Amino acid sequence: MSTMLADHTTLGLGGPAKAFHTADSTDELVRLVTGADRDGERVLVLGGGSNLVVADDGFPGTVVLVASQGVTLTGAGTDPETGEEVVLLRADAGVEWDPLVGRAVEEGLNGIEFLSGIPGRVGSTPIQNVGAYGQDVSQTVREVLALDRTTGELVTMSNADCGFTYRDSVFKGHDRYVVCEVVFELRRGGLSRPVRYAEVARTMGAAAGERVPLARAREVVLGLRRGKGMVLDPADPDTRSAGSFFTNPVLAPEEYAAFRERAAARLGADAEVPGHPDPEGNVKLSAAWLIDRAGFAKGYGAGPARISGKHTLALTNPGGASTADLLDLAREVRAGVEEAFGVRLVNEPVMVGVSLEGGDRSPAR
Repeated sequence: MSTMLADHTTLGLGGPAKAFHTADSTDELVRLVTGADRDGERVLVLGGGSNLVVADDGFPGTVVLVASQGVTLTGAGTDPETGEEVVLLRADAGVEWDPLVGRAVEEGLNGIEFLSGIPGRVGSTPIQNVGAYGQDVSQTVREVLALDRTTGELVTMSNADCGFTYRDSVFKGHDRYVVCEVVFELRRGGLSRPVRYAEVARTMGAAAGERVPLARAREVVLGLRRGKGMVLDPADPDTRSAGSFFTNPVLAPEEYAAFRERAAARLGADAEVPGHPDPEGNVKLSAAWLIDRAGFAKGYGAGPARISGKHTLALTNPGGASTADLLDLAREVRAGVEEAFGVRLVNEPVMVGVSLEGGDRSPAR
C-alpha cells in the first residue's frame, strides 16, 4: 500500500509517495538519497512536514523521512562581551525542533528561546532560516553538515556559506544540498537574548533590548503562538496549517512610498500603516495586516479550506479540504492583497508538485 503524504504533513494534505523510506541516522540518510540519485529517482527529503504543501497527486519518486536523533553539547570557550560560556549544540536533522528548544532553555542556553513552539525538525531550520519574535536561526547557526548531491560527499558549511537572508538560504528552492546535522552556537546563562519584538516586550512588561529569564521568555512565546493557533494541537482544527503561509513583504523605499499612497486611498489619510525599516534601507510590511485590511478576516473561506480563526496568516484544513482547495484560497488572498495594495505576497511553505502561479482568481467578496 502506498504511503499517503497527508499522514506526514501538518496540513493533512498530500497524495501518495511512489516509494517511502525512513532514515534513522546521518549515514542512512546519505545512503538513501545517494542511492535514489544513482537510480535516477526524484527525491523528497521530509522532516516534520510542517512547512510543506504537497500535491493531491502525491510525489512520483522516493520520499526519505528524516528521523535521526543525535544531540551533543560541547563547551567552546567564553564570550568576551558577556562572560557567558559558549556552548555548541549539535543536532541531527531529524530531531524535533521545539523539544530541542525546551532542552536548551532547561540547560540555561540562550539563543533560540524566542523560536519556541515552531513545529518541524532541526533539518528544516536553516533551509527556511526559521525565525519568529525578533530571532532567527541565522543568528546562532555555526555550521551545517550537508550532503552535496552533485558529488555524493558530506560537506561542512559555515554560517556565511549558508547564504542566509529573510526566510531564505542557499538550501531553499534548490536540490543540491540535504541538511544532515546543524551546529548552533549558544551561550550559557539564565537570561534570554535581548527582547527585540514589541509584542513580546509588551506581554512581559519588559523594555526593548532587555534580557529576561529564559523560562519566562519561552513561556510567553508559547502563549502567544497558542493564541494564534500556531502550536500544533490535534484537537484544534485551527492548528492544521503550515504556519505562516505568506512571508512579510520587504519593499524598497520607492515601493513603500507607492504602497502608502494606495493604503491612504483605501483606508484614509489618517490610517496607521505599519512599516519596519531594515538595515539595508528597505521596509518590511506585515502580511497579516495586508490580508486583514484587504478584506480577508479571520475564519474567511467559502470552501473547505479556511483562514485560521485565530490568525490571518495561517491557511488551514479544518477537515475535508484538498490541496487544490487550499491553493484556490491562497490565490484568492494573494490576488485580493495585490488588488488592494499593489503588493504581491510570496508563499513561505515549500511547494511540492504545485505552484501558486497561473491560477489567480479574482476576489469573491
